Amino acid sequence: MNRHQDTCQHLLTTGREILAMQGFSSVGLSTILQQAGVPKGSFYHYFRSKESFGQAVLEDYFVGYMENLSERFSDSSQPALDRLMSYWSNWQQQYCGPAGLKDCLVVKLSAEVADLSEAMRLTLKDGTGQIIGGITQCVEAAIAEGSIRDQNARQLATSLYQLWLGASLLTKLHRDDKHMAYAMACTKTLITH
Repeated sequence: MNRHQDTCQHLLTTGREILAMQGFSSVGLSTILQQAGVPKGSFYHYFRSKESFGQAVLEDYFVGYMENLSERFSDSSQPALDRLMSYWSNWQQQYCGPAGLKDCLVVKLSAEVADLSEAMRLTLKDGTGQIIGGITQCVEAAIAEGSIRDQNARQLATSLYQLWLGASLLTKLHRDDKHMAYAMACTKTLITH
């Protein structure tokens, strides 16, 4: 990376951390710039507006997420069902592990920005579609291996993703791990029956 790319990536990484904790609307541009240590003029060299910055943060988030998902699901040293369950276990740990509550940008920003920014809404829609697509491929592999009964893989992947997003939101509201435990129990039921 050159200095130009480094600065842009630094802004995106800093923005992701701040938005995951505080949301989009409540954070001013000055907060992001101050934490990043980047002057305002430099920000506008990379982004037209706070909204275009928010969209770029989400795009960057989904690129990283999909790289991680692809790496996890393409590990052929494990059966597909184990890869799938490892994904949900990791999700559970992110929300309930010893490091405390980690916010997913999808959970944090979806309801907030869906009515504020069409560009950000579409980025979230496309990103979550990619995630469901990745989960679908892993479910299809598990069906082909015979570890999940034959069924509509896309429908199952969508239902599971919705289940875990909902459990994540309820975990944020209740500040305990019971909804994650319930999501895991439901996941096992949906996959094995």
